[in-house]
Amino acid sequence: MSSHDSVQEQAHTPRRSKITPERAQEFYTAVLDLLRESGYESLTMEGVASRTRCGKSTLYRQWGSKTELVVAALHSTRRMALSHIDTGSLAGDLREAAQAIGAGSGRDTPLMHALSHAALQSPELLCALREALIVPELAALDAMLQRAMERGEIPRDNPAAEFVSAQLLGVMRARPLLEAKIADAAYLTRFVESAIFPALGLDPADTGS
Repeated sequence: MSSHDSVQEQAHTPRRSKITPERAQEFYTAVLDLLRESGYESLTMEGVASRTRCGKSTLYRQWGSKTELVVAALHSTRRMALSHIDTGSLAGDLREAAQAIGAGSGRDTPLMHALSHAALQSPELLCALREALIVPELAALDAMLQRAMERGEIPRDNPAAEFVSAQLLGVMRARPLLEAKIADAAYLTRFVESAIFPALGLDPADTGS
């Protein structure tokens, strides 16, 4: 490659500006807030720039497109709300999981609804959404069930065990559509005790102590 070609290539290669981690987090917070407020289709680089008081060109130099910026924002907010839960019993674990999921549902549910349609059309966006909000919670719930099987609380071949994650995370998304209400901690606790406990063969009266 000639020196002339090299100069031209450098001229057409976008240079990413230096943004501190703290400043990047400001952008990510603004992106997620705007998604919750208005949805993915209404999100614009201009809106993010206005919210964070920066030039639109800064965002394009750093991330290139709206999708890339949203993916980065999602990766910055990986949820680990359930990973610390280990009460010593499955009943206790599931009640605490319901409390934790319910506590975050006001933030997570609007975000998942805002991104669900766009994510089905973008494998990159779908992957980021799953990694940020879904996979960590699935892993934590699966770990609770595995510990319960090892303790002998439920049989390993319990047919309901594989559906616990889908039930808990699914009802979080479904209640706003069915009742126009967030699936808060109290609702999810009642759901766990009334729907999941019987399916697993757990006694709803079990305090988990």
